[in-house]
Amino acid sequence: MVKICCIGAGYVGGPTMAVIALKCPKITVSVVDISSPRINAWNSDQLPIYEPGLEEVVKKCRGVNLFFSTDVEKHVSEADIVFVSVNTPTKTQGLGAGKAADLTYWESAARMIADVSKSDKIVVEKSTVPVKTAEAIEKILTHNAKGINFQILSNPEFLAEGTAINDLYNPDRVLIGGRETPEGKKAVQTLKDVYAQWVPVDRIICTNLWSAELSKLAANAFLAQRISSVNAMSALCEATGADVSQVSHAVGMDSRIGPKFLNASVGFGGSCFQKDILNLIYICECNGLPEVANYWKQVVKVNDYQKCRFVNRIVSSMFNTVSNKKIAILGFAFKKDTGDTRETPAIDVCNGLLGDKAMLSIYDPEVSEEQIRRDLSMKKYEWDHPRHLQPISPTDIKQVEVTSDAYKATKDSHGVCILTEWDEFRNLDYKKIFDNMQKPAFVFDGRNVVDTEELRKIGFIVYSIGKPLDAWLKDMPAVA
Repeated sequence: MVKICCIGAGYVGGPTMAVIALKCPKITVSVVDISSPRINAWNSDQLPIYEPGLEEVVKKCRGVNLFFSTDVEKHVSEADIVFVSVNTPTKTQGLGAGKAADLTYWESAARMIADVSKSDKIVVEKSTVPVKTAEAIEKILTHNAKGINFQILSNPEFLAEGTAINDLYNPDRVLIGGRETPEGKKAVQTLKDVYAQWVPVDRIICTNLWSAELSKLAANAFLAQRISSVNAMSALCEATGADVSQVSHAVGMDSRIGPKFLNASVGFGGSCFQKDILNLIYICECNGLPEVANYWKQVVKVNDYQKCRFVNRIVSSMFNTVSNKKIAILGFAFKKDTGDTRETPAIDVCNGLLGDKAMLSIYDPEVSEEQIRRDLSMKKYEWDHPRHLQPISPTDIKQVEVTSDAYKATKDSHGVCILTEWDEFRNLDYKKIFDNMQKPAFVFDGRNVVDTEELRKIGFIVYSIGKPLDAWLKDMPAVA
């Protein structure tokens, strides 16, 4: 029986291994992590991450052929295939700070694998890593091998949070990169055989190591570029009276372009997009390609501009000050159907408003108060380090309260900001909300989820990204 071990029980490792266990009942799958609270949560009724469909998969397989453990070395030693899904945060200091990936955790995992292995192993990169990481890991394993043979594969994930389980059930493609040697090809085939138990073979793409690593960065960069493109158009739409929803629909009807990732918003977030583009920029710079690096830098700049523009719209609309005004924040996760707050635009929007001395009342159905306070008190990139290396307790921000429902958050507020497209925000009783707000009452829709005309009939002054401006807003600056 093949044994698989995954180092790292996070957003990638947990769901991916759960689906492999479900689809490959003859394979024993162990997910290991040094964090006892995280592993305890995976073994409980309250999983550490929220993802539609995940709980059912875990409960069906857990204890049968799916196991969660802190005994990292034991399970790595026994495994035939070791997936490594550890953090690769952006470096905060030293060479490449602010752009390059920090491979500290990857190197530590590689050294541990070499140290505890007593049999040949296939080591699979599952984290998003810089191009040529496999070569570095290969050197560490080879120089510490003690006669054991290691084959390194790159198997990047292409999951979208909120749809991760469906993405794993029915992937667009599975990408496996390996050495183009007999041993490398054999290792690629071994992993291919695992996925082929439920994925059509024509969707399993085999490449060399470098192509697989770069394909992951390229895919995320292209997707983020689409978002920044439509967000750039949203600013022009507001300036001219066009409607970005109509523009993106017309553009998306072109079969060469397609409709996906063309929804204007307050900005993109998540664990990958910005980090991967910064990584790509650093690789381009290191390879003497400054023009290419500058192209991708602009994608990040437009994303930052969109968040800044949104905050400035709020402040300028409310008589150029939000000092001591209560602003309701509806949604803190970076997208609906996930509790993930990594790089969520809400952090920058909230910090921008706090910088102008606003009083924030925040509600999100899946994000805890502790996480919200932690995110608002952390420095840039600290979020991607393991929890035990993050600040021990979040700073108490007196201007922030976290509430249990949208109506509590909006009561007595001067304005409402919608920052996550949760379905429940489409169906709120906005007449009730309006009646309980200070007047004039503002709605700032960063996800284009509300019917602006209906809200204006109720009496709201409404700003929606990329939509024709309310008469109240037309003479007010979008950027300070």
